[in-house]
Amino acid sequence: MSVRSAHLLAGLLAGAGVTHFAAPEPYDAIVPKSLPGRPRTWTKASGAVELALATALVIPATRRTGALLTAGFFVAVFPANVKMAYDWRHRRPLPRAVAYGRLPGQVPLVVWALKVARDAPTGER
Repeated sequence: MSVRSAHLLAGLLAGAGVTHFAAPEPYDAIVPKSLPGRPRTWTKASGAVELALATALVIPATRRTGALLTAGFFVAVFPANVKMAYDWRHRRPLPRAVAYGRLPGQVPLVVWALKVARDAPTGER
């Protein structure tokens, strides 16, 4: 089950990573303004990171490190979710609920990544 879980998490990250390039506008909109540079740069960078993390998760030798980095990544992107919730506070109920739901939704993602790390093969080089 641990390999399947790692592959499912990798699939989630890969899918999100691809959408950062295929449809970047929604991601651009949630990049906190306090970050230097252009939002598109952050969107592409985070998409590339998600693709790299997905790759690390499917390779047994890098799974543990990839999973720990994935947990850290989920924590690092939390400010974008906070910005989205704030920006969407006056939207219709369903989009607003989606934005607010992303906030506590980060917790199970972090826990999932940590479980993948814990279950990863030992002896990584």
